[in-house]
Amino acid sequence: MIPILLIGTGAGLVSALLFAVVVTGSPLALFLSFVAPLPVFIAALGWNHLAGLVAAVVGGIVVALTFRWSAGVAFTLGWALPGWWLAYLALLGRPAADGTVEWYPVGRLLLWLAGTAAVVTLIGVVALGSGDYDTFRTTMRRVFTSFLRTRSDAPAETAATDGFIEGLLASLPLFIAASFTMILAANLWLAAKAVAISQRLLRPWPFLPMTAMPRSAIGLMLAGVVLGFGPGFVGAFGLALVGALAVAFALQGLAVLHDVSRGRPARVTILIGAYFVAIFLSQIGLPVLALAGMADSAFGMRRRFGGGSGPTPLSRPRP
Repeated sequence: MIPILLIGTGAGLVSALLFAVVVTGSPLALFLSFVAPLPVFIAALGWNHLAGLVAAVVGGIVVALTFRWSAGVAFTLGWALPGWWLAYLALLGRPAADGTVEWYPVGRLLLWLAGTAAVVTLIGVVALGSGDYDTFRTTMRRVFTSFLRTRSDAPAETAATDGFIEGLLASLPLFIAASFTMILAANLWLAAKAVAISQRLLRPWPFLPMTAMPRSAIGLMLAGVVLGFGPGFVGAFGLALVGALAVAFALQGLAVLHDVSRGRPARVTILIGAYFVAIFLSQIGLPVLALAGMADSAFGMRRRFGGGSGPTPLSRPRP
């Protein structure tokens, strides 16, 4: 138990430091704050979920004592606890009839990741608005207006600027949740890869091209669209759910592309082109990939197109 406490405490201190450097305002500090959940992920995946939970609690206390209690709560709910929870799910396994371990499916883990991002986004919106959605909009409008003033000599109160700000406010929960989903997914992948290299990962490395969310994810996406037309925080949660699931389906779309292109002569060219479009032409690439992911969950595109030749998922008994 003592090693778990020591590992968790160390990971919590590092995570709190990464979160705290954002106050310097530099681009590097902003990037480091995005990987603040990484030590929590590593502690939970490399030892057990208790180490990750200790890291979350210690990190939250350190941030609260260094700044203020609200910063500690923001760190704990926004970064640390999601990292602990997703790592806990990733290490869930049950014995199969053949003596191997049936690990928690990556597709369901991806769905939980998106749901976690949507819930955390809603918590952030509620907190920023002090429980009132109009207050949230007023606060964010003031922030955007001030930012535009500092970036332009033109008055920020023009009709065009007002329209731009209103559009941004209306879609803000969607973009926040989408970004947070990407951040959580990147941190989970980096932590799992680091722990796997150190040979501490309890589950075998999953065959990521076979990642597929259940059909219920499509139902949640449709529910998010309907809720998005609702008032106040209901609409904000709906938009957050749509944004988070859109990114999750886009990641599944990439998995489909990796799977069906295995053994194809032009595989490298296809994948390079897909990643180029997804990164540099994201307004086109990400919706197309998300639609591909949704079609895969709904109709089983892999069965229709057939996967190429390549490795298959492995499982082994839990050490």
